[in-house]
Amino acid sequence: MKAALCVTLVAMLAACTVGPDYRRPVADAPPDWKTDSYWRVGEPSHAPLALDWWQGFGDVTLNALETQALAQNQTLAAASAHYAQARATLAQTSALALPEVDLGANASRSRISKNRPVNNYATPNSSTVQNDLKLAPTVDYDLDLFGRIRREVEAAHATADQSRDDLANARLVLTTDLASDYFSMRELDAEIDVLNRSVDLQNKALDYVKAQHDLGAVSGLDVLQQQALLDQTRVQAQLLVNQRARFEHAIAALVGTPAPQFAIAPTLDDSPLPSIPLGVPSDVLQRRPDVASAERAMAAANAQIGVARAAFFPSVTLNGTIGWESTAFASLISAPSLLWTIGTMASQVVFDGGRRAAGVDFANEGYVAAVASYRQTVLGAFQQVQDGIVGLSVLDGAAKQSHAAVVDAQRLLSLANDRYSGGLVAYLDVITAQQQLLTSQRQDVQIRGQQRTTSVALVKALGGGWNMNDAEEAANSTHQSQ
Repeated sequence: MKAALCVTLVAMLAACTVGPDYRRPVADAPPDWKTDSYWRVGEPSHAPLALDWWQGFGDVTLNALETQALAQNQTLAAASAHYAQARATLAQTSALALPEVDLGANASRSRISKNRPVNNYATPNSSTVQNDLKLAPTVDYDLDLFGRIRREVEAAHATADQSRDDLANARLVLTTDLASDYFSMRELDAEIDVLNRSVDLQNKALDYVKAQHDLGAVSGLDVLQQQALLDQTRVQAQLLVNQRARFEHAIAALVGTPAPQFAIAPTLDDSPLPSIPLGVPSDVLQRRPDVASAERAMAAANAQIGVARAAFFPSVTLNGTIGWESTAFASLISAPSLLWTIGTMASQVVFDGGRRAAGVDFANEGYVAAVASYRQTVLGAFQQVQDGIVGLSVLDGAAKQSHAAVVDAQRLLSLANDRYSGGLVAYLDVITAQQQLLTSQRQDVQIRGQQRTTSVALVKALGGGWNMNDAEEAANSTHQSQ
């Protein structure tokens, strides 16, 4: 009978939770992406991204840098600490639903005044000196009749989940920013190589023109034109070296190393681009940690409405004490020294000048803001993925055209040299052809670099291998590595 009554009481109390129950708002997702012939459906269709997606680029240096960044980046370490704080707050809030037991002890020795006011004129006062020893645990328990604590726990749980997703998003931002900076630096390596090869070519052309000038075959104007082009190309190469250094320093900060102690040797990268699985647009809602974080923010804001509404209802607390009190240690723990109290306390606000009503309005508007932020995050996610899809498609066509432009510029330079040697054209035509070849070659390597950085941006837009099912495990592994 007692057990049945307890179950009934618990069910009644749970039914008294005030505030709206959380229901995730619907976010409209398009049925498919706008794609063209660049994208092919794989078999099986669109395997998911891996959490270590950067391995797909096949770059050993990048793999090592990503591993170092995950272990040493301080922004990620801060996000990991915030996640640990959120979990501690959840544990702290959850403890409010349990009784609080405090152990109190008191030991004192005092003298009572003989001249104190009398309580009974028939009995004269006397002065006494005595001990007062007391050992009494106390218990306080908030019944939470209207669900204030339950809503606070619900909000804390959603906030902890949000912090977990924020940690995953910090990890994604770190790894993609690092890869983007790395490929931008490698693009500059390739562009500097193009300029250095152009300097060698222009040096040889300058030697040839000088020899022709020494023979009296050409004027000094041809020599000055070639020298000016050579100097300009050298300046461009130096400016690119400065840009490369900036990317190298940015990478140093991301991997947790002081910039003066960090260096990456230049190299050329011609590895093919990895295949990136798209999936359908609705998958983005499950694969992006920032979308998941925005959704958890909605859940926390919804629970805060219940907390605000519960403030209108009475607060009922049970309290009790059981212990012992005596004047001597020898008789402290004994039946005659036993003491106990049990009681309840209820409080209800009668007038607060509208403070609680304003709190409910504040919580309601907080939820509205969280919903708007969630929907905008979803729209931004669709935009970023579509940008990546279109970008890679356009860059694929541009890469083919730029390669053809380089071949044409090489033929043009060869023809200009032949016609100049035959005296058919002025040397300005050779200068123009050299400039055209340099422009085409730089554009070609720039497009290849953009293909890699756009691939990284698409990986980021797709969520970088994170998914909601493995969120807790991924977050814990990141937290343990810090």
